[in-house]
Amino acid sequence: MEFNPNIIFHVAGIGIITAFLHTIFKQMGKEDFAHWVTLIAFIYILFLVITKLQDLFTKIKGVFLFQ
Repeated sequence: MEFNPNIIFHVAGIGIITAFLHTIFKQMGKEDFAHWVTLIAFIYILFLVITKLQDLFTKIKGVFLFQ
């Protein structure tokens, strides 16, 4: 199993863009939009991490169950 750092850069990039948009919307006085942007980015990253964890557990199961 190889380590691929692309997922780390992907999450970091989304975090930076989200922080930037959150700051912009908050300074414009649109705090509702700022919170929605943050929530949507959090849900996207959560699904991204869950799919990677699912792949990891599938590989672990394959190793220990010899499938």
